Amino acid sequence: MKEPTSFIQLLGNGSSRCSFEFFPPKSEEELPKVKATLRRYTAQRPCFMTVTYGAGGGTRHLTRELTTFIQKDLGIPAVAHLTCVGHSREEIDKILDEYETLGIRYVLALRGDPDNEEGVFRPHPEGFSCARDLVAHIQQRRTFSIAVAGYPEGHPEAQSRTEELEYLRQKIEAGAEIILTQLFFDADAYLAFVSDARDVGITAPIIPGIMPIGNVKQLKKFTVMCGATIPDKIVGDLEDIASDKEAVRAYGVKAAVELCEVLMANGVPAIHFYTLNKSKQVEAICEQLRDKRIGITGNREEF
Repeated sequence: MKEPTSFIQLLGNGSSRCSFEFFPPKSEEELPKVKATLRRYTAQRPCFMTVTYGAGGGTRHLTRELTTFIQKDLGIPAVAHLTCVGHSREEIDKILDEYETLGIRYVLALRGDPDNEEGVFRPHPEGFSCARDLVAHIQQRRTFSIAVAGYPEGHPEAQSRTEELEYLRQKIEAGAEIILTQLFFDADAYLAFVSDARDVGITAPIIPGIMPIGNVKQLKKFTVMCGATIPDKIVGDLEDIASDKEAVRAYGVKAAVELCEVLMANGVPAIHFYTLNKSKQVEAICEQLRDKRIGITGNREEF
């Protein structure tokens, strides 16, 4: 089989239509443990794996290390996150040159989170101020397939839904091929987002991003950061079990499976899981979805 050269081809290459996100460890000493987890995930036959990009700069070389490990050692298409934070165009070009040399052809292009105490994004004076411009720059090479982020419940900095969808459309027009969404817990939020995106002319695949609930405190932190909301039912359910870690994890698996079932019944192209570098919950979710034999397009296909 010819090696896929685009995200669209990855989604139809015969692998399970799931993908996984990991983050680099804080130190090289932790790399073996993370690599072992990555290796475990190959059993799920993902169409790709992504590795996040540390905003502070200290772990960026570990992003490169893990991305190369996925691509070369595991034989899974690797997607490298790339942000505008703290980089000049020249530095970004050097990173892209290195990825080309390593045979990595997939990039998730992001503006990136602010790396200062004020929480205000400030572009590098010789860099890019937004993901759209980063996408356009990468696309000039014609050697990378590019993904971008989408926010079903709105980016925290967006002034309006209309403004946000227009900007998303511009990212696609600049050269992005697919959209990976931020986490959410309500299928209706995703479905409404897709409908609104289609209404403004966005035809790119929109892949839902799912993070299983594993820790109540962590859940609240993440949702505040990314602008997601927690449905009242989930809030109420968690109140009764918040102090029981195992019960919370089991609930997180159950809730994620139910969410994925609804999404698959509505014909999503794939599902992207935020693993938080842990294996048991996401593995359990994938196994339960496989046992149910509910395909990603609503048919009885393998997930």
